[in-house]
Amino acid sequence: MASDKTQYLVALIAEFAAHHGLTTVQAAQYLGRHKALDLYDRQYAFLHTQSFSSNVRDLSTYCRRMGGTL
Repeated sequence: MASDKTQYLVALIAEFAAHHGLTTVQAAQYLGRHKALDLYDRQYAFLHTQSFSSNVRDLSTYCRRMGGTL
């Protein structure tokens, strides 16, 4: 189960990076800095049932609320 969660997170970070024109390292750092990885960890049961595009949009919005600029 933990590996499924990890694999999904890796794919989600890659999608977020591609959407925002970032490297995966930059995307992971940005998501971590703005607490989106904590949100993902708490809400995985719901998030993994949604589309990647919806999750990227929602994480982007969340990061902006937490001070992000993307």
